[in-house]
Amino acid sequence: MSADKKPPQADRRQLQQIIAGLSEGVLLFDTGGNIVWANEAGLAAYGVRQFADLGKNEAAFFERFNLHYRNHHELQAGDFPIARLLAGKVFSDLIVEVTRAGDPETAKRVHSLRGQILTDANGEPESLVLVVNDVTDRFSAEERFERTFNANPAPAIICGVDDLRFVKVNQGFLGMTGYTREAVIGRSVYEIDVLEDAADREDAIERLSEWRTISQTESLLRLPGGGRRPVIVAGQPIDLNDERCMLFTFMDLEPRKQAENLLRQSEERFAKAFRLAPVPMMLTTLTGMKILDVNDAFTAAFGVATADARDKTADALELWEDSAQRKLFEKSLRENGTIRNFEARLQAQDNLTIDSLISAEVVAIQAQDCVLSVMLDISERKRSEADLVAAIEAVMKDTSWFSQTVIEKLANLRQPNRAAPRAEMSALTLREREVLELICEGLTDNEISEKLGLSRNTIRNHVATLYGKIDVHRRSAAVVWARERGVTGPKKAAAQRR
Repeated sequence: MSADKKPPQADRRQLQQIIAGLSEGVLLFDTGGNIVWANEAGLAAYGVRQFADLGKNEAAFFERFNLHYRNHHELQAGDFPIARLLAGKVFSDLIVEVTRAGDPETAKRVHSLRGQILTDANGEPESLVLVVNDVTDRFSAEERFERTFNANPAPAIICGVDDLRFVKVNQGFLGMTGYTREAVIGRSVYEIDVLEDAADREDAIERLSEWRTISQTESLLRLPGGGRRPVIVAGQPIDLNDERCMLFTFMDLEPRKQAENLLRQSEERFAKAFRLAPVPMMLTTLTGMKILDVNDAFTAAFGVATADARDKTADALELWEDSAQRKLFEKSLRENGTIRNFEARLQAQDNLTIDSLISAEVVAIQAQDCVLSVMLDISERKRSEADLVAAIEAVMKDTSWFSQTVIEKLANLRQPNRAAPRAEMSALTLREREVLELICEGLTDNEISEKLGLSRNTIRNHVATLYGKIDVHRRSAAVVWARERGVTGPKKAAAQRR
């Protein structure tokens, strides 16, 4: 267009006045590609103060700014929005990334561009208008959402509400189901049905169509290789690129289902072993020691049916002959969590006394601390020992036929608790001897712990091992055992070693 055909300057001033207050950025070009004016929003979009800083024409603009499509392909000179307008091509919603040429430190901005050609009364091009919307904040937020969505380990998938097709899927969903991204994007919610077999499926579908929140519900996902995966799914309405979408998030129930199956199988095995065990067994709570269950061998030995024993205590059933001994047993169990071969006399319902060795362990059953107790009947062994002692007593009345060695051995059999030779002390470790000496001195576990610089649990372990080796079950018995062997405490022992 020649210069004498340009519209009067007054017309352009009127146009400038109209667009000056617009919130959209506007750049005005003449038909030769020269920048003749820009409003404040247009200057701000490119980070300059006056339109001369944009360059006087298309070539100068091209030198000052780099433009890239969102796929990171750089726009060449012929693709610049101004060049398109000069070629008579109008456009809208052209998204480009803009940076300052030669200045990598300049923040990247994202523009949505619209190009228009203004004509005169004869339909001839008069001015070229580039409308600029700075959408940097929107795209930055979308990029942050995209990164967060993809990095989130929780499985998630997004579908459009209008066409009900999936538009995004994260790695968590792909890893959980085995689908590929290509097999999901563009598929409909009926092809990959995330609400299949949901208890309130109809309500969830209605909420999806109305773009409303879908509450958590159990569902089954069909897997590409066959089979189904149990999940909990929930839907949250979101706006994505100005489109109504639904964000589905999932919690994988498969590990929990497997854990529940393993727990059920384990409990079934425990129940069978407990029920069929040939020795009496009892399961009680740790707090209050209420009976939860007894096995068949217990019922046979003590004459107490399971229904009659449940929710009662051993004290209520008068199971222990000596209640003080029971209290000692329970106290030791609470302190140590385990007891081995605690000797006690128990009573059956027919008042028959049963000599027993009781072992117990604290176990967790369905998140509750319980006590599993096993009673070994040693009544027959006790009777055999008594018969043996009686026989020895009869033989010892006439020892003329026996040597002194045989007589001493018979005496040991008759009095098994009599002091044994000092060689028995060799079975104890140096640390166990120290602990035994301190017990003889009257020190508690806590005091022994402080004196030896060891933890209380370590001292308890030494005491338990010591009891097992010398076959005693209480502190007083250990002291008697030690004194019979000449152990009276650290001071005397130290003097003996000197």
